[in-house]
Amino acid sequence: MQAQLTLPPSTIDWHARMRPQESLSALVWRRFLKHKPAVAGLAALIAIFLLCFFVPWLTHYDPGKTNVDIIREPPSLAHIFGTDELGRDLFIRLWDGGRISILIGVATMIVAITIGTVIGSVAGFYGGRVDNLLMRFTDFVLSIPQLFLLLLFAQLLRSTNDPRLSAGPLPIIVIIGILAWTPAARLVRGQFLSLKNKEFVEAAKMSGARNRRIMLRHILPNAASPIIVAATLRVGAAIITESTLSFLGFGVQPPTPTWGNMLKNAQAQMTYAPWTAIFPGLAILVTVLALNYIGDGLRDALDPHHVE
Repeated sequence: MQAQLTLPPSTIDWHARMRPQESLSALVWRRFLKHKPAVAGLAALIAIFLLCFFVPWLTHYDPGKTNVDIIREPPSLAHIFGTDELGRDLFIRLWDGGRISILIGVATMIVAITIGTVIGSVAGFYGGRVDNLLMRFTDFVLSIPQLFLLLLFAQLLRSTNDPRLSAGPLPIIVIIGILAWTPAARLVRGQFLSLKNKEFVEAAKMSGARNRRIMLRHILPNAASPIIVAATLRVGAAIITESTLSFLGFGVQPPTPTWGNMLKNAQAQMTYAPWTAIFPGLAILVTVLALNYIGDGLRDALDPHHVE
C-alpha cells in the first residue's frame, strides 16, 4: 500500500497562517450575495435609479409638455406607458417623478437617522435622568398619530409666503424627517446601552479619551450595522409616506411630478385609463420591495451571529 503523506502540525499551522484572510467587507458582501431576494432587490433598485436619472436626460423631453391630441392614449410604441389626462407622456413623467420621490426618501432618511442617532446615543451613553428625559420625549412623539401631525405641519408650511416651503419637496423632507426619528433613537439607545460597558470602552476611558470621542470613535462604529439596516428600510417607508401625503393633496404640488401625486391625478380616471395608476403604483411597489429585501439581506450579512 502507498504510504499517505502526513504533514507535521507545525507545517499545517504555518500554511494556515499564510492563507490570505477574508476582509470584513468581503465577508459581508459574500453573505449578502447568498440572499437571493436581496440581490434581486439590488438589481431592481439599480435599474430604477438608472431609469430615473438618465431617461429624462437622454430623451430631452419635457415631462410637463401637454398635447390635447393624444389625451389618455393607451400604451403603444410611441408612448410606452401611454399618456395622461393632459396628453403628457407617462414614461418620461414617471421616471422624472421618480427622481423627486427617491430624493425625498433618501433625504428624509438622512434627517431621521441623524436626529435619531444623536438622541439615542446621548440617552444610551449618559443614562440616568438624561436617558429618562429623552426616552419619555420619544414616547410622547410616538404616542401622537403620525398622519395627523404630517397633515397639520404640511398645511402650516403650505400656508407660508416662503416659496421654498410652500411648494416643492423641501417641506415634505423636513416634515417626514422630524417625525420619523423615533425608531432610530430607540435602536441606537439599545446599542449604546449594550456597548458602553465593554472592555474597549473602559480602555478608552482609562486612556483619558473624552466622552464625545468615545461615542463617535469607539461606540458608534460598533453600532453601525443595525443603523445601516434601519436607514435602508427608512428610505422605503419615506417613499410610501410621501406618496400618501401627495395622494391626499398635501405632498409635492403639481406640475412637479412624483409617484404620489401621479396616483392622485389618476384616481378619477382609473376606470377608462387604468394605466395612469398602474405604472406609478408598480414603481412604488417595486422600489419599496427592493429596499425591504436589501434591508433583510444586510441584516443577515451584518449579523455577527449569522450561521452560514
